[in-house]
Amino acid sequence: MTTQEVPILAAAGTKRPENTLYTILLAISFSHLLNDAIQSLIPSLYPSVKESFHLTFTQVGLITLTFQLTASLLQPLVGFYTDRRPKPYSLAIGMGFTLLGLVILSVAWNFILLLGAVSLIGLGSAIFHPEASRLAHLASGGRPGFAQSLFQVGGNAGSSVGPLLAALIIARGGQSRILWFSPAALLAILILSRLGSWYERSAAGQRKNTRAPEREGIAVLSPGKVVSSLSILMVLLFSKYFYLASLTSYYTFYLIGKFHLSIQSAQVHLFLFLFSVATGTLIGGPLGDRFGRKYVIWGSILGVAPFTLLLPHASLFWTEVLTVCIGLVLSSAFSAILVYAQELLPGRVGMISGLFFGLAFGLGGIGSAVLGRLADRTSIDFVFRICSFLPLLGLCAGLLPDLNGRSQSETARDLRNP
Repeated sequence: MTTQEVPILAAAGTKRPENTLYTILLAISFSHLLNDAIQSLIPSLYPSVKESFHLTFTQVGLITLTFQLTASLLQPLVGFYTDRRPKPYSLAIGMGFTLLGLVILSVAWNFILLLGAVSLIGLGSAIFHPEASRLAHLASGGRPGFAQSLFQVGGNAGSSVGPLLAALIIARGGQSRILWFSPAALLAILILSRLGSWYERSAAGQRKNTRAPEREGIAVLSPGKVVSSLSILMVLLFSKYFYLASLTSYYTFYLIGKFHLSIQSAQVHLFLFLFSVATGTLIGGPLGDRFGRKYVIWGSILGVAPFTLLLPHASLFWTEVLTVCIGLVLSSAFSAILVYAQELLPGRVGMISGLFFGLAFGLGGIGSAVLGRLADRTSIDFVFRICSFLPLLGLCAGLLPDLNGRSQSETARDLRNP
């Protein structure tokens, strides 16, 4: 094959606007906040329903498993379907499933209904994430990393705000009070309906050839290179989300056990960490747009290793400093990973978004369960020591091909040697 025969770039599958549409991006980010705030309410119900329905811890775990499996396994399928058949109003329909789940959850009188309610909320989440990520991509104006970061910050904010609202409302009134959050779902449906109208009116809503690459200057890789690159990205996601699970789930226990902090003080430290995660998420995408996503991925995963390795040996003050650094650096990776994967398979934005958001859901849940089991058998301190080595998997990022400015000769070589 000659270099002239290498397909470097074909017509875009869906035409993106030339300028970044901030109104669309802010609207989809706010919708992400509402969606993730609603789904974060589910754990807040556990103490109430465990007592009223006389549930075991195993049954409580099944509630989480039902939600996470529904949310994670269906997302790639939704993305794959809508890549081929765009559905502008599917976002509003998905939020309708979430609203229905909220209503059933507020009145459920047995365990089976509880599982049905959380599966509906999981279904709504599975529809929302790949399609909302696609919408952010279309409104990016050539800044996909920034768009994904802004979109994800909304989700981070929702996950943080949800438990606070639940503590104020649900903890005092019990299960029925969850219906108070239905106006949030209705507001999200209204916003997403308007976004669907924009999608339908714009050139992005037209069905075109979705198999062709979408961004100029990005070469077509051989199938073997694409598969190996996606496998490396999944290893990096494993490293990131297993380590994050150790902090989000067990950081307060670590602080209380090692430094004898009060529960309130430990929660403040957790909030600082989560705030740093939100800030790092916002930073990572624009850095990838400017300097190249491969280097942001490499620097984020491997670059956090010195901080994680020091953390188990640090004093309280340096623990505070290190966890803020960890949150800032590690959280900057996901936007870069997601957009890099979308560039590996142009025209498959929905499927890739669903796959990687689903992996993030699944790995976070599995990581929390596995690390909890390990903590039961050993100690929280041992868990943090073991997890401190996970970012060293960031060395794998060096094997990723550089998608920025690849030459035709490099592409021809990859196609000859899949």
